[in-house]
Amino acid sequence: MSKEKAAIWKTMPLATAVLMAIQKRQGVLLDDELLKILSMEFGEVSKTEINEILMELEIRGLIHVSYITKTKRRIELIGKDMVYMAVGED
Repeated sequence: MSKEKAAIWKTMPLATAVLMAIQKRQGVLLDDELLKILSMEFGEVSKTEINEILMELEIRGLIHVSYITKTKRRIELIGKDMVYMAVGED
């Protein structure tokens, strides 16, 4: 972030903005779309920040991130009736 942007407080946590963006897209979003949405709202957002937020949300069981190709990821909200198992849990 630039020095000008760092001095401005964010009105909403990034994690909340990510969840809201996914909900607006009927629960499914690609990572490049998410980057565009967050950049419009918060200015410059690094991929590292987004990866940290996505990992936090996935650990908390709120989203599931899967790779479509080597560089594209699909981010999906986990509903109440959905369960994802870790490798080797089947």
